[in-house]
Amino acid sequence: MVLLNRIYTRAGDDGKTRLASGEAVSKASARVEAYGAVDELNAFIGAARQATMDDSTIDPILARIQNDLFDLGADLATPSRRDHAPQALRIVGAQVTRLETEIDALNAALEPLTSFVLPGGSSAAAALHVARTVCRRAERVAVAFALEDGPGTPHREALRYLNRLSDLLFVAARAANAQGGGDVLWQPGATR
Repeated sequence: MVLLNRIYTRAGDDGKTRLASGEAVSKASARVEAYGAVDELNAFIGAARQATMDDSTIDPILARIQNDLFDLGADLATPSRRDHAPQALRIVGAQVTRLETEIDALNAALEPLTSFVLPGGSSAAAALHVARTVCRRAERVAVAFALEDGPGTPHREALRYLNRLSDLLFVAARAANAQGGGDVLWQPGATR
């Protein structure tokens, strides 16, 4: 259980923060950047939920994803040393598989695409597209951290989760656009 009864501690005033292991690291480290990007993504998904709260299909998926993203942040915040492995909270393959199942279910009702989709359409779709692009950035940052962390990183499922999540957010944006009928399609060279 997490107990937060004091919000400021002044412990980070010197530019350091503590990992899940208790180890102090620079706030500028690749690891902190990675889980910070995931935290930012979670906030954007929270904002997107304001536009999907009446959608009984998409909003519950996003609510669960927000919880998963805290798990993912804990995964990235836990060093890969063996002494931390037994108690580490890690993203597991079942969480990735659940995203794939939800992507397939949402996508089944959509018309096939005939062009790339521009971010827009309904306000819900636009917010989901913003969350998708933030997710892609979080994935790039997490991949860069995992490369720095070294071979055999325990964060493999976390990286797979972020990759799949951006796909889910894309399909959810299409679903929010009147089941794909409201997609704004790219017209190559149309404004020349």
